[in-house]
Amino acid sequence: MRHSRYVAQAGVIAAVYSAFTILVLQLPGGIGWGPVQLRLSEAITVVAALTPAAIPGLTLGTAVANASLLLALGNPIVLYDVVLGSIATLLGAFWTWRFRNKTALALLGPVVFNALIVPAYLPIILSEVAGFYEVPILGVDLKGQWLGMYLFGVVAVGVGQAIVVYGLGWPLLAAMRRIGVAGMAGDGES
Repeated sequence: MRHSRYVAQAGVIAAVYSAFTILVLQLPGGIGWGPVQLRLSEAITVVAALTPAAIPGLTLGTAVANASLLLALGNPIVLYDVVLGSIATLLGAFWTWRFRNKTALALLGPVVFNALIVPAYLPIILSEVAGFYEVPILGVDLKGQWLGMYLFGVVAVGVGQAIVVYGLGWPLLAAMRRIGVAGMAGDGES
């Protein structure tokens, strides 16, 4: 019974995360992808503070969502995002579960791992698929400068993740804990 519940929770989390991510990727202006992104679906990563089933659930959800981008663009270069993005999510979710009793620290997992891993391959994908790595509004043109693009990405992805995970995810987590979400209530909040 316990194993079935774990698998069911992981499946639901994967489905919700991937569906919301795919929806966010459709928003105009590329808010959910690119060198500066606010992937609103990342707020859902906080469920890893409630159940260890979120670790495989979020990882699978990330793989499915990123694979949908691969299918939409038809470019195998997006496999970087399928594999490495899923690894970033796996590590972030594991961190969140590990530090679940210290909310501020727990939510740092998805922020840090995405900020360090995603910018390592994002310049490759964006230059291949979108043909850009410029942010004219900020006066940034880093095409062909991997280290510069990486460092810019660390800051940009990190800030975007922090805004979403702490600004949207933390209140979501607090609400879920308050209502005792279906057997997934955490052990406390710091």
